[in-house]
Amino acid sequence: MPSFDTVSEANIVEVKNAVDQANKEITTRFDFKGSDARVEQKERDLTAYADSEFQLAQVRDVLTGKMVKRNVDVRFLDIGKIEKIGGDKVKQVIKIKNGIETEDAKKIVRIIKDSKMKVQASIQGDAVRITGAKRDDLQAAMAMLRGKVEDLPLEFNNFRD
Repeated sequence: MPSFDTVSEANIVEVKNAVDQANKEITTRFDFKGSDARVEQKERDLTAYADSEFQLAQVRDVLTGKMVKRNVDVRFLDIGKIEKIGGDKVKQVIKIKNGIETEDAKKIVRIIKDSKMKVQASIQGDAVRITGAKRDDLQAAMAMLRGKVEDLPLEFNNFRD
């Protein structure tokens, strides 16, 4: 029976490339001269450092711009609160979301069931598996999910015939 998985996961390699490009731009920009502005990455956590909240906002803008250019959806970013780290320096932790949360998975299953399409949806950990008798039904389900679920960056993989 044909099936595919609906997932929500960022391409970590592209995120790392975007962080590297953002750091390169920050070091060369005149308005960051002599400041401690940078972005560090540890697995799925990014930490932005700057000398003031205004500079921190600019660091975030540079980072999101680079992510958009590398085709990384900025909806993956979960921006934390700004913390003071001594003196005037501030930092902000930005988490990269991975997987579909239970409430969102239930919402996707409900959308599939309410559509009256001839496909079934089941929650498989942090993904939603959608199965159907025909490939055309699955492709219609993909198109419908792209249109109706706008708050999550969805990807479809593991397509089996």
